[in-house]
Amino acid sequence: MVNLSFLDMASEPSALEVPQDCMDTFSTDAAKSFAHPNFAVPSVSNPVEWIKHQMSEAAENRIKMAKGTTTLAFKFREGIIVAVDSRATGGTYIASQSVKKVIEINPYLLGTMAGGAADCSYWERELGRRCRVYELRNKERISVAAASKLLSNMVYAYKGMGLSMGTMITGWDKTGPALFYVDSDGQRLKGDLFSVGSGSTFAYGVLDAGYRFDLSVAEAIDLGRRAIYHATFRDAASGGVVNVYHIKQGGWEFISQTDVTELHYQYADEPKPALL
Repeated sequence: MVNLSFLDMASEPSALEVPQDCMDTFSTDAAKSFAHPNFAVPSVSNPVEWIKHQMSEAAENRIKMAKGTTTLAFKFREGIIVAVDSRATGGTYIASQSVKKVIEINPYLLGTMAGGAADCSYWERELGRRCRVYELRNKERISVAAASKLLSNMVYAYKGMGLSMGTMITGWDKTGPALFYVDSDGQRLKGDLFSVGSGSTFAYGVLDAGYRFDLSVAEAIDLGRRAIYHATFRDAASGGVVNVYHIKQGGWEFISQTDVTELHYQYADEPKPALL
């Protein structure tokens, strides 16, 4: 015989009754509960040394982070240009050609991804949550410097535990445009031009040749796009499409998404400069 006792309404709590465990949930301060994310670490006496050994050549089953990307950002007279590729790799394996490597933290703040995709994505989204909490508590937007410091402090707590991040936090606040580099060791640098990733050396070559502070908007966009393209041409771990953003006083604006194959043939048709 089928047991239908669960249909007995007398055994159900009334609409006004709330179980005690639910009451405990309702009384929880969400801001305190989610203020400091905690993660399980290896159950050993020294997690940092254990992870360091597992990632060394002496380990029996070595953990090797095989990654690659090209991201860049630079300040100029009309704001900041951010340009990135979209390829995700695991060694020689191309996992994706459509990764969004710019995290839109809020309408005035952007973050870039280089290193471990999961690490960058998680921590920059957590940064976005904290920036929103700051805005609600203080009734004003967080500054770029404060946002980058928040990220630096968060990842520093996990220094040596296997995080892999090389990010840029950039945006516009009351002081104007600002650009910071933050990595997984908690290092934080302020600057006017950065390129991060395995293809960054090739991007720097193009940027060093064409960068001026007084670039027009069109020239700056072309420089960022061209630098990423040349990096994808020389670096096998970079590729896909070039995404370009322009940060202005009124916030960031997505400019374009261009396949690097199209750029290859476009630039191939351009006249080459005469040799010196």
